[in-house]
Amino acid sequence: MPLLTVKGLKTHFQTQEGTVRAVDGVDFTLGEGESLGLAGESGCGKTTAALSIMRLLPSNGKIVDGTIDYVGYDLAKVTEGQLRGIRWKHISIIFQGAMNALNPVKRVGDQIAEPIVIHDKVDKEAAMKRVGELLELVGIHRERAREYPHEFSGGMRQRVMIAMALACNPRIVIADEPVTALDVMIQAQILELLERLKSELDLSMILISHDLSVMAETCDSMAIMYAGKIVERGSVRDVYKNAKHPYTKDLIGAFPDIEGPQTLPAYIPGLLPSLINPPVGCRFHPRCKFAWPLCVDQEPGLDPVGEGHFAACHLNTTTPPPKEAT
Repeated sequence: MPLLTVKGLKTHFQTQEGTVRAVDGVDFTLGEGESLGLAGESGCGKTTAALSIMRLLPSNGKIVDGTIDYVGYDLAKVTEGQLRGIRWKHISIIFQGAMNALNPVKRVGDQIAEPIVIHDKVDKEAAMKRVGELLELVGIHRERAREYPHEFSGGMRQRVMIAMALACNPRIVIADEPVTALDVMIQAQILELLERLKSELDLSMILISHDLSVMAETCDSMAIMYAGKIVERGSVRDVYKNAKHPYTKDLIGAFPDIEGPQTLPAYIPGLLPSLINPPVGCRFHPRCKFAWPLCVDQEPGLDPVGEGHFAACHLNTTTPPPKEAT
């Protein structure tokens, strides 16, 4: 049985302009010890989908439909008291931008110790001993627990965030763009650390990124999101080697190939649609070079295109008309 099952998830935000359908009917599962990547352009709903799992939405955000099943608990409907017992202890998160996520006026050791004291019901001395173990686990000397966030480099602050996410031995860790603000060398170190910790601690992980190379290095499966919906889902190998949705193909094509011709990579023309009034039919059709009238009139389902591989594109189920007739 999957450890986490998200089905029909819809998360909307109320704004002055109208209701933003940031996540609009998303399904995915996460197994024990599995890494799932959520990929797509900024604004596609990746972070909102992940934050919905922990119900860490801003005040104008609300889960309006769907279920988030974690070992028999529907996280979309449990009480705040029940949810506080699940956050950090069962499901934790590595926030994007460690400098903004850490409190600048508190020592890093005290910040890591806080969830340990609250959830594991231990005294400060026992919590600080655990903090030292966690810091060394992520490659930081335990003596640096007394220092403040500004005394750490960007990569070390990210390691502190990872240590905090592991503080209460969770089963699932959500990593929201964990390496975006770091240079290439530090990115490689953090990704290697995440992969090692996942293996050693048997963690399940949801990794959010717009960088497909990050997914390739760390994930078992991936889901491509566009305009609040999942348009393709499958193993990392299937999605990379045999992409079935035009948006996925365009994302892969926009990624530079260092071994290929020294030319600028392709880009996806146009902009993401408004999620207040999203397009009827396939939401990618205004930017898709393969679109035909069916794409405008009818939304495609997320249909099987291989074993464990799904894509939401009419090209996989219907033969388009001759180009002259479109």
